[in-house]
Amino acid sequence: MTAQRTALVTGAGRGIGKAVAAELSRQGLRVVPTTRRPDEAGSPILDVTDAGSVREAADRIGPVDILICNAGVLLDPGSDPLSVPLDLVERTLEVNLLGGWRVAQVFLPGMIDRGWGRVVFVSSGTGSFDQGLFTGAPGYSVSKAALNGLTMMLASHTKGTGVLVNAVNPGMTRTRMMPQAGRPVEEAARDVVHAATLPDDGPSGVFLRHRLPAPW
Repeated sequence: MTAQRTALVTGAGRGIGKAVAAELSRQGLRVVPTTRRPDEAGSPILDVTDAGSVREAADRIGPVDILICNAGVLLDPGSDPLSVPLDLVERTLEVNLLGGWRVAQVFLPGMIDRGWGRVVFVSSGTGSFDQGLFTGAPGYSVSKAALNGLTMMLASHTKGTGVLVNAVNPGMTRTRMMPQAGRPVEEAARDVVHAATLPDDGPSGVFLRHRLPAPW
């Protein structure tokens, strides 16, 4: 009998992350939904910008089989590449790129040692070179393009280890970040969970949109 898998979700206090945690739980996994906000009850604290917080969470949680890097911020909507305050870009990169990288450095080695794992980075079409990076939120777009690059690099590094690393473009989803979007979080969550539960012969190092590989 296969042991129950453990899934860790960052940024799970609300929005897509909360819906992903709920869907994974419905599928029978042990789910650890984390948040950086103490007021979001029911989720352990994990601040992806704080190395100490990530290490403390790892000590509390133990081995993780599935890592969903969902925590993200949108701080510069309505700006442009030549006028955006670079402190906003730095803060965006700290969460959207380095946050996921920091968490992966802590949890991914154990997956490699155990010979099985799934890592999913929740990305965005705004960071797609094929579509053209969105200039109306330049820091956010660059952070997601860099996150896509990290996905490809980690997939290459883990090739043949039993660990699959992919990015998901959930599309324009109705969250606090994008309240006017039409897609319900539950639909986006199912796409993320699909990537998190791929079979052993599933793809690695791809950008998934509606569960199918899309151009970077």
